[in-house]
Amino acid sequence: MPGSSQSLPPGLRSHACSLIDPVPGRQFSMSDSSTPHSELSPPVDLSHHLSRSTKRRVQSSVKKFYKYFQIPGIGQLAGGLPNQSYFPYDDLEAKVALPDRWKPTPNDPVDPPGSSLLGSAGAPASHPHSREVVPKTSPGADLLTKIDVATALQYGTAQGYPSLYAFVRRFTREHLHPSVPYAGGPEVILTCGATDGFSKAVQCFNNEWSEETDPVSAREGLLCEQYVYMNAIQTVKPRGMNVVPVGIDDEGMRAAGPGGLEDVLENWDFSRGKRPHLMYTVTIGQNPTSGTLSVQRRKELYALCSKYDVIIIEDDPYWYLQYPSSAPGAAPPAAPAKSSGYAFLDSLVPSYLSVDTDGRVVRLDTFSKTVAPGCRLGWITAQPAVVERILRITETSTQQPSGFVQAMIAELLLGPQSSDDGGRGGRRNGAGWEVAGWVRWLEGLRGQYERRMQRMSDILDEGKTMPKAGRRRSLNEAVAAVAADALEADLAVDGWSVVETVRMYDFVRPLGGMFLWVRFDFGTHPLARSGAVAAPRLSRALWVFWTTKPYLVLVAPGSMFSPTEEIRDSDSFNCFRLCFAAAPDAEVDSISSRFVDGARDFWRIKSAKKIDDLLRDGEEEAGQGLGVPSRAASLEGLSVLTGMC
Repeated sequence: MPGSSQSLPPGLRSHACSLIDPVPGRQFSMSDSSTPHSELSPPVDLSHHLSRSTKRRVQSSVKKFYKYFQIPGIGQLAGGLPNQSYFPYDDLEAKVALPDRWKPTPNDPVDPPGSSLLGSAGAPASHPHSREVVPKTSPGADLLTKIDVATALQYGTAQGYPSLYAFVRRFTREHLHPSVPYAGGPEVILTCGATDGFSKAVQCFNNEWSEETDPVSAREGLLCEQYVYMNAIQTVKPRGMNVVPVGIDDEGMRAAGPGGLEDVLENWDFSRGKRPHLMYTVTIGQNPTSGTLSVQRRKELYALCSKYDVIIIEDDPYWYLQYPSSAPGAAPPAAPAKSSGYAFLDSLVPSYLSVDTDGRVVRLDTFSKTVAPGCRLGWITAQPAVVERILRITETSTQQPSGFVQAMIAELLLGPQSSDDGGRGGRRNGAGWEVAGWVRWLEGLRGQYERRMQRMSDILDEGKTMPKAGRRRSLNEAVAAVAADALEADLAVDGWSVVETVRMYDFVRPLGGMFLWVRFDFGTHPLARSGAVAAPRLSRALWVFWTTKPYLVLVAPGSMFSPTEEIRDSDSFNCFRLCFAAAPDAEVDSISSRFVDGARDFWRIKSAKKIDDLLRDGEEEAGQGLGVPSRAASLEGLSVLTGMC
C-alpha cells in the first residue's frame, strides 16, 4: 500500500517500522494485547458518507518522506527542516504534581449522597511534586519511546508525536476501550483538542451547502440533543447544515417517544433536505444538562443509528467524571466484557465504542479537562479507514498539535527510557506516571469534582423552595365572627396564619460532568401569577439580579445552548447552567448560597418597575439576544459559574 513500510526497499524496512505508519489495517510495532477475537466482523464501509473533498485527498507528498529521515546515518538533503541546534530551548522543565495528589472517591454508589464516605477534599499543604525535564536530545533510537526537544519541536508526523501517540493508542485500545466489537479494533490520531477533532470529523463527512447555489435535496443535517454545546452548532451552521434537535430526558437523548431519535428519523421531512447521517452527542455529564446515558439507552440509540446509517460523533470530555454518589442505592455497574485492568475504569459507564459493531462511532477525547484547556490536545478514536481520512485532512491543516505540549505530556507520562537519558518524568524518582499513574490521577480529579458537585447540590437542594407567609382567610373569618372580646379579635387578625412554600426551581443531581442544570418555574413568581411580567422577561431580570451586590454570581442562561430559535423562545428561558468546576474550592459554598439568596430575594420582588429597572441597561443588545449585559463581565468580585465550555 502506498505510504506504508512495505513500499520501502527490504534493507530499510526495519528502520522505518520504528515509525508510526498511519494507514488502515497497519499493525502497531509494539505489544498489543487488545487484538480482538478473529470471529469479529470488520467495520462497515462508510466511504459513501465521505465528503467530496475528503474522497479526493491523497497522502501528503512531504509527510511521506518523514519515515526516511530517521534512517541512521542518512544524509538528509530532501526536507526543509530547520537545524535543531538553532532552537532557542535547551530543555523544557516544570514542577508537576504527583499522580496521587488528590483523594479519590468510592467507585460504588454512596448512600446518602454527600455523606462522609466521600472523604475530605484537598491535598497536603505542601503539595508534593516532581521536577519534570524534557532534555535537548535523547540518545534513544526508537521513536516510540524517544522524547526530547530536538524531535518534539521539529516538523513531525500528522498523527502525533510518536511517543505520545504510542501511549495514547495503547491506553485507548487496552484500557479505555478494551472490547470494541469489530475486527482489528480502532485507530487513534492526535488533535488540537476536541473542537479541532469535531471540526475535522464534520469536514470528513459533510459537504458544504449553500442556499444560493445548491438544491434543498442536497442539504445535509446534524442530529444533536435538545440543548447542546454551542461550539458544535457554530461549527456546522456556516456549512449550511440542518441542525436537528432530538428530545432529551434526565439521561440525555431519547430513543423513543415524540421527538425521540426514532420519531425524528422515521418521520423525516425530506423537504428540509437529506435525512441526517451525522449525530453529535455528549453522553457523560452532557453539556449543558449533565445527563448521563445508560448502557441500555446507548444500545437503543445505536440500533437506530445502524438502521438509518447514522455516524455517531461522541464527544466525551467528562467521561472520567462520573459520580456514583449521585445514585444512592443503585446497583454497581455490570462487569465489562473485558477488564481494563483498573477498577476505576471498569466502574465507569462505557463509551458508544463498546457497542460499535459497525464501526460507525467517531469518539473525541481531550486533555483539556484532565491536564489543562490551554494544552489544545486531544485525540480521535474511530475505525482505521476513518482515521486515515482524517489524517489526510490533518496533513494539510493543523499538521500536528504543539510540540511543546506533546513533549511535556509525553515526558510526564512515560519518563526517560534509559539511564543516560537526561529526562525526568512525573514521579518522585523521575520515572513517568505510566498508565497506573495516569489512572490514579484521573481518580483523584474525579474525587475533587465529585465533592464540589455534592456541596453545591446540597445547598441548592435545600434552597429550592422558599417560605410564603399567608393568612388562611376562611379560618380568620370564622374566628372573627365568634370573637367576644378584644383578645380574641386580635387573634382573629394576627394570630392565625400558616407557612406555605413555593418551589422556585429544581434540578437533577448530576451523575457526571461539571454542571448543574437548574430549571426554574417562573409561573410561581408573584409578578407572573398576577400577569404583570412574562416569564422570559423575569428570567432575564433574574440573570441581571444575580450579578448585583450582594449576590455577585454569573451563571449561563439556557438560551446559550439552544440549537434552534424555537427552543430558545419556547423553553430555554426557564433554564440556567451552573459550572461547579471553576470556582475556588474555598468559595463553592459561599457562591452556591449567594445563588440561592439571589433567587429567593428575586421572588420577593412585587413591583414590575423593579424588573424594568434591572433590564434598563439594554441587555438584549449588549448580550446579542442572550440577556447578558456587557457590564457584568467587569463587575468586581463577580463569581463566575458559567464556565467557558
